[in-house]
Amino acid sequence: MEFKDYYSLLGVDRTASADAIKKAYRKLARQHHPDLSKAADASARMQEINEAYDVLYDPEKRAAYDRVGQGVHGARDFQPPPDWDAGFEFSGGPQDSADAGGHSDFFESLFGHARRARSHGRPADEKFATRGQDHHAKILVPIEDAFHGATRAVTMQSPSYDDEGRVVLRERVLEVNIPKGIRSGQQMRLAGQGTPGFGGGPPGDLYLEIGFAPHSRYRVDGRDLYLDLPVAPWEAALGASVRVPTPDGTLDMNIPPGSQTGRKLRLKGRGIPGTPAGDCYVELKLVLPAADSEAAQALYRQMAKDLAFDPRRELGG
Repeated sequence: MEFKDYYSLLGVDRTASADAIKKAYRKLARQHHPDLSKAADASARMQEINEAYDVLYDPEKRAAYDRVGQGVHGARDFQPPPDWDAGFEFSGGPQDSADAGGHSDFFESLFGHARRARSHGRPADEKFATRGQDHHAKILVPIEDAFHGATRAVTMQSPSYDDEGRVVLRERVLEVNIPKGIRSGQQMRLAGQGTPGFGGGPPGDLYLEIGFAPHSRYRVDGRDLYLDLPVAPWEAALGASVRVPTPDGTLDMNIPPGSQTGRKLRLKGRGIPGTPAGDCYVELKLVLPAADSEAAQALYRQMAKDLAFDPRRELGG
């Protein structure tokens, strides 16, 4: 998928103000609108212009687009990095969905899961008091929080335009209680942390989608945990009792004799807590000692002589 340069599509500089973007859009719309242009590609061209304007005139989408687009302009094999939008606070709650009509695959890859910024204010009394707009955001927490719970200070970035029409990121820090057993993709509601109400109406809420930060040791699938465990050749061949680290403490595990690289062993109920709890799957990875001394080399030569082992026997020839 090719990266779309929305700034080039509208013919504006990357530092263009909101007014400059609107003027450029209106000028192009007069040239390429299908009702005004006889060009064969007028409809497709107008769709591209509308999409570029949809992103660049919205301060939230524009800030997100600028972040993910750093250093990748013109890329023809573009994929958004995982969790690229973590920490951005968008208007709209989880009940809102992005408008999937008339947008490119590139747009959908960035904003297809984002909620469209729409007001859901409703009258609270006869004085037209209106409830504030809900917000949503995604945050990343350590996997360990799902095992023990935690209180985290989370910095949220909310894009908006300043008085000169430039996108600025306004930050606020929230104390968030992460409950034990939280799952990736689960949403938490922070009451009253959305947009303030109008005319005395109550504020909206902030919906936080929880994701797990990348971990050097563990992988997560639902409530299950996965761990690659290095083992020595003699541990795999003869069997052994080894210590296995988990976010909930170190456990003893028996390796059956004759194990090979890739064998998965299950520690039942040792995944993310819940009802039921997940499991921890340990995948064995054989690690060979380095032949970096005369003694080690002699051992390898003796093994080659005594074992008569051919690892490629099944390939034939």
